[in-house]
Amino acid sequence: MVTMGAYRRPIRGPSAPVSPAPHLLPMSHTRISPLPPPSSAPTWVLPADTSASTFTLLDQLRAAVGDAGVSTDADTLAVAAQDVFQQGGLPLAVLRPGNVEALQAAVRCCASAGVAMVPRGGGASYTDGYLLATGGHVLIDVGALNDINIDPINAVVTVGAGVTWATLRERLAPHGLRTPFWGPFSGRVATIGGSVSQHTISHGSAAHGGSAQSVLGMDVVLASGALLRTGPGLTTRHDGPDLTGLFTGDCGALGIKAALRLPLIAAKPHAEALSFAFNDFSSFHELVRLSAREGLDDEHFGLDQSLSQGQIGRQQGLGDRLRIARQVMASAKSIPAGLRQLLRMALAGDRVMTKGAYMAHFIVEGATATEAAAKADRLRLLAMDLGQEIANTVPGFVKAMPFAPLTNVLGPKGERWVPVHGILSHRQAAAFHTALQALRDRNEADMTALGVWMGTMFSAIGSTGLLYEIALYWPGRPDRYHQALLGADHLATLPQYEDSPQAAGLAARIKQELVSLYAAHGASFLQLGRAYPYTERLDPAALALLRSVKSELDPQNLMNPGVLGLGT
Repeated sequence: MVTMGAYRRPIRGPSAPVSPAPHLLPMSHTRISPLPPPSSAPTWVLPADTSASTFTLLDQLRAAVGDAGVSTDADTLAVAAQDVFQQGGLPLAVLRPGNVEALQAAVRCCASAGVAMVPRGGGASYTDGYLLATGGHVLIDVGALNDINIDPINAVVTVGAGVTWATLRERLAPHGLRTPFWGPFSGRVATIGGSVSQHTISHGSAAHGGSAQSVLGMDVVLASGALLRTGPGLTTRHDGPDLTGLFTGDCGALGIKAALRLPLIAAKPHAEALSFAFNDFSSFHELVRLSAREGLDDEHFGLDQSLSQGQIGRQQGLGDRLRIARQVMASAKSIPAGLRQLLRMALAGDRVMTKGAYMAHFIVEGATATEAAAKADRLRLLAMDLGQEIANTVPGFVKAMPFAPLTNVLGPKGERWVPVHGILSHRQAAAFHTALQALRDRNEADMTALGVWMGTMFSAIGSTGLLYEIALYWPGRPDRYHQALLGADHLATLPQYEDSPQAAGLAARIKQELVSLYAAHGASFLQLGRAYPYTERLDPAALALLRSVKSELDPQNLMNPGVLGLGT
């Protein structure tokens, strides 16, 4: 499903270029590769009373995928059993099949032995998506399934589930093509199979929605080892009932993705980046809503002041101010209107430019420079009475480097970090925002005393919903997961903290309160895992249908048992 990098070196920190705000990028959709490579002499961690059948299963798995494709060393298993937020039970083994046939053979071995199978991504999940509390399961990494077959005439690409978004973007570029949704910010290691299994957003989401909306069909290995192909052809996935949709966002509950077929569109060669600052949430939200409804931008993201970290104000040189002034006058509906906007900006000075309560960063695209400029001008016109235009350094960076290094699994000062999110209807966004402020006020004294803080970021998902994401930070030591991912050299550059059970407990409690608050406001969720409510929100008839599908495809309840609330 998603590559775990068990046989790759972990990404290292300081030598890679760093985003202006690496910790700001939404992580509900991140796939990273933190697992250490197996040692040449693995340390066996099987308990002394391990049954003969377990050893038989391991032998069968080695026969199915090869000795190099089965890892049971202590470091790999320990890191594989963690996500960004917490620890799960130790798996029996980590598998990395080299082709679909090997994957099918390994699944048949597990099914015959009655052993649970859990597809695991790179590890940046924060919702227990691949954490099985009981342990004793087999984690399956399909990162070696990385074939790419481009069909430019039919505008379809078929990819192995382990292909990363960055690799696909690089392969498509010479053809002048891209997928509508083309990856999360973590796409240099995020896999396409994992993104579709979890639902992800970022690049292309404002115009084209999330990862699930850019899939025509897929090949899925079921719990029996059989290979299921969804979608009868290459032209559309809606030829009769949408079987492909069943396997999007399933977190591996229904099967393990082996290959996916994605639609292609022409990559637009011209783009403009724009940034705006706002005094309040309602003004920020209104511009995002209007832009999404008119389909002006391909992608955007918003940040509150806490997460902006002062980066906006550092680029306000004289040249930037003059350029912004020209753009404001050019996009104004009249000269007096443009002058009034410039006067408001001048009176506000750097206070608004650098300390707006909310920032919105847009990337608009066009087949020609004229088209991109026209969209940018329209966006400025919509923003005229809502916010102030500021230097576009942040979206300019994202445009130049869409797949940032993954140092964001810790906070900006090395704190522990976990995000919580919900996708709200536009009518519910203001009410949720008010309720969130009340929740923050109730917990403010405890948060201040224990060093816990939060920030927010946002993105429209098409025209109908607003992603409202909250990042929680608290003092604490990096665990083995962070050490494997970031490396000692990078961690040495960060402040060091002693573990604080009280701070960690407060962050966990607030996280759960936030999930309940989102649910009370009718939010939808990405990367459901085991943390967000799902089955309890379904219509009874829909839930009965889903359970019957699970039972039909996975009668022994071996595919990631308990995820989504299924087969607990």
